[in-house]
Formats: sequence, C-alpha cells, structure tokens
Amino acid sequence: MKIRESFLQRPAARARRGAGLAGVLLALLLAGCATVAHPDPRDPWESYNRSMTRFNDAVDDAVIKPVAGAYKAVLPQPVRTGVGNFFGNLGDAWSFVNNLLQAKPEGALHSFWRVVINSTIGLGGVFDPATEMRLERHREDFGQTLGTWGAASGPYLVLPILGPSTLRDTLALPVDFYGNPVGQVHDIPVRNSLVALQYVDTRARLLDAGTLLDEAALDPYSFKRDAFLQKRHNDIHDGDPPQDEERYDLDEPEPGNQR
Repeated sequence: MKIRESFLQRPAARARRGAGLAGVLLALLLAGCATVAHPDPRDPWESYNRSMTRFNDAVDDAVIKPVAGAYKAVLPQPVRTGVGNFFGNLGDAWSFVNNLLQAKPEGALHSFWRVVINSTIGLGGVFDPATEMRLERHREDFGQTLGTWGAASGPYLVLPILGPSTLRDTLALPVDFYGNPVGQVHDIPVRNSLVALQYVDTRARLLDAGTLLDEAALDPYSFKRDAFLQKRHNDIHDGDPPQDEERYDLDEPEPGNQR
C-alpha cells in the first residue's frame, strides 16, 4: 500500500518547524516554572508537571495534532482500523507475557489465542477475528506487573511528548519498549517509522476526545491527572480495587474536615 508522497512530505515539514518551536518552548519551560504552594500529595512535582503539560500541549497543537488530522483525512476508516488492529495484535503479544508474570491464566490464554488467530486468519493482525470469537483483550504492561508485585506507583509524572505517567510506570518504559515486538525490529529507520505511525494513529483516534475534555473540564490538568491515576489504579486491580484503599477520584480532604 503506497501513501501519496505529498502526505508524507507535509508532516515532515511540520515536524521540522515544530522542532524549532519545541526548543523555544523547552527553554521557556525550564526558565518559567512557577512553584505550586500546596501540591497534591500524589503530585509533589506539580509545578514541573504543569509546565511540561503546557509544553506538550503546545507541541501537540503545532505538530502532532495537524499530522494526526492529515492522517485521518487522507486514509479511509477501514485502513486506519487495520493499522490499529495491527498494533493491537503486537500489544497482545506483550500482554501475554505480562499476564503470565502476573499469574493471570485466563488473560494469558486469551492473549495467546488472540495473537495466534489474528496473526494467521487476521492476516498479520490487520483484521481482528479473535474479537468476533469472543476472545477478550486483556491489556497488561510491565508497569501493571510491577504494581501487581507490590511496587508503589510513586509520584505522578508528566513525560515530554509521552504525557501522563508515574515514577513506577516511567521506570517500566524501557522494558515495555523492548518487550513489545516493535522494539525487536533491528532496522532503526523501520522501527522508528512504526513507532511514529503507532503514535499518530493513536492520536488520530483521540482528536475528538481531546476537544471535549478541554471544553468540559474547569482545570484540564487536574482532570487528566486524576483520571489517569484512577485508571492505572483500576488497571492493576482489574477494575476491582480493594474497598479500603484510597480512592484516586476523590478530592483530598481539607485538614479541618478530617474526623
């Protein structure tokens, strides 16, 4: 399948312009971080995280969102679905390993057969017959594996370009990268192209969601932080966290209101 040359050139030009903008924004970020007087206990680096969020949003507006919009406009929905299925199938292979590490036999079995069926009948994962066969996708990564083993999440952390994370998940990123089949591609240009394509495809699917979030939330930063922490907490406990543990979707109580 060939993509028109003009489509490939436009994102490259935007990326070159964005690189200069990113350098300027990073300098402003490092010079202009304001200290938050009373940060959330889960977010002790809030001043840095808010600045990095502004930096990421600026890069997204200048480079990533236009590229994702062009990708969505040029490629028809069936092609984009096939791209998402392909990367989802690669993710299922790494989920199989993490399900094993977490002693989740059902998740491991489903992930294994999803990879086998989608890689064969689904033509390398472009199609998803496993879902039609009621084989559920059990997404697991190494950060969730560390959490299952008892590792605390650590402080909330916003990474450049990659966005919301925690200290535990950040430390797990190299393992996740090399554990995913994409990380095993030794041809660096091909590997980088696959990583970029996956990132753009994911961003294209979130275009509308990002607009709704910015319009609905009074403080998008706090909303995204709380939603991310709650989701990760639920992921580790498979949607059923212990009732006596802290709820990440509730505000911290005021000191005078504690009983």
